[in-house]
Amino acid sequence: MSPILKQKILQVCEQKIAAKGENVGLSFYAFFANKNTHPALLMEAATWWIQTHQLDHFEKAVKIKALIAAQD
Repeated sequence: MSPILKQKILQVCEQKIAAKGENVGLSFYAFFANKNTHPALLMEAATWWIQTHQLDHFEKAVKIKALIAAQD
């Protein structure tokens, strides 16, 4: 996973958890604005989410953070 995507995922997860608590769920679309300004990064996130980890559409932000941390 690219460092840019990893940083973006962690930042969004931390923001969502801080705002809505540890039960907050999100999809990989949460890491992007409503416009497709970075198609390669969006595809990287989708591939990681859907193919690599076979995650459901919505997952807990704490789970996503743990998956990212496990990659280090």
